[in-house]
Amino acid sequence: MRVILQEDVEKLGKSGDQVTVSDGYARNFLIPRNLAVRATTRNLKQLEHVKRVAAQRKARKLKLSADLRTKLVDLSITVTKPVGENEKLYGSVTGRDVEQALKDEGLTVDKKRIRFEESSIRSLGVYTVHVKLADGQEMPVKLWVVAK
Repeated sequence: MRVILQEDVEKLGKSGDQVTVSDGYARNFLIPRNLAVRATTRNLKQLEHVKRVAAQRKARKLKLSADLRTKLVDLSITVTKPVGENEKLYGSVTGRDVEQALKDEGLTVDKKRIRFEESSIRSLGVYTVHVKLADGQEMPVKLWVVAK
């Protein structure tokens, strides 16, 4: 029987693949567990539609990623924090601080996509943070931490 996999099945295939399996395996295991559906013309058309929509969504994300990449090249942002003795910060610089600094520059980046080279930034200086893009790449951004 020809089936279309709904989810990844080990040793069989990935989601969206059309595979031929024995009738009993399809009826008793794959279909009841919603791991696969029969490969009818209706289901094949639906699969093609889902793939088309996913491809459009991916292309849109890649375009936004490319636009963000061009804006992040040679970008330098500044975060101002209150300091105490020996130029030590009260607290540390967080992803939210970097997100706000990028927003001030006109860029919308989620704080979850910001990665610090160092575990915590607790003193004044120049640091490098990385912004994860949709295509799996990371762009370095220079971060200046200055006293308030």
